[in-house]
Amino acid sequence: MRSSILPLVLLACLFFATLPAAAAETAALPLAGPFQRIVSLWPAHTANLVELGLDREILAVADDDPLPGKRPRIACDGDPARVIALKPDLVLIRPQISRDCPALVRALEQRNIRVLSLQPAKASQLFAYWEALGKLTGREREARTMIETFSRKLATITADVRQIPKEKRKRVYFEAAHRPLHTFAPASLAMFVLESAGGVNVAADAERLRETPLAAYGRERLLAKADQIDLYLAQSGRTNPVSVDDILREPGFKAIPAVRKRQIFLVDEELIAQPTMALIQTIGFVKSLLYPDYDQNGITGL
Repeated sequence: MRSSILPLVLLACLFFATLPAAAAETAALPLAGPFQRIVSLWPAHTANLVELGLDREILAVADDDPLPGKRPRIACDGDPARVIALKPDLVLIRPQISRDCPALVRALEQRNIRVLSLQPAKASQLFAYWEALGKLTGREREARTMIETFSRKLATITADVRQIPKEKRKRVYFEAAHRPLHTFAPASLAMFVLESAGGVNVAADAERLRETPLAAYGRERLLAKADQIDLYLAQSGRTNPVSVDDILREPGFKAIPAVRKRQIFLVDEELIAQPTMALIQTIGFVKSLLYPDYDQNGITGL
């Protein structure tokens, strides 16, 4: 097994480690790799590993992972012995698992099983995240191909968006949570999707909440910009179980032109929360919602 070094400057924003914060600027994290017995406890990790060409190296996945097959399904709050018995050389998690299932992390670390918590906190870290997975698995070339393919397809969509006059660009409020009201932080993946699709974020002054992709944006603040909102977009799913009717009935929202004209659209949270190649399809989908009357070049056949 060959040795590889992953610079912490690359991963500092992507993973939770026990190193002191100051070390992130100068230290390097030695990792024996490539790893060949991987447990992936976040579906996004799994999708990216498969995109990199891995298959038999993936020993088990999260209990909600859509990956087909008979691999063991692991709940992070279940018995750590199930993971330990698989004898993985790497367990991939994300920060939420570190917070929600600390017993699992402790049990694995006590057995000297490498645990890495990876998740791009900002859209600008997406490619670094893919590069990190490529480095961990010995698939650096495949990671570069992912980045090149994504960039090429994104360029096709954004070139089409540039044909839309700026005065006709849709101004959008993108709801992340309905009660209490939150939008997405300007640098988040969700806003990357919106802006790549040609939307103008009316809540660009929102400030990120801690290390989350969310930003508080209360009712008064939103309604102060009511006349600027051409389209109301909301993520929908477990974290925000909202309906179009909920938004229509919200007190004061009739002041929003998008609400009065029923220009309200829901986007499955899984489509905008996963840092995978599927983001291209999501950008194309959002673009079709914003500009149904414009040519949809770059969407079909991606």
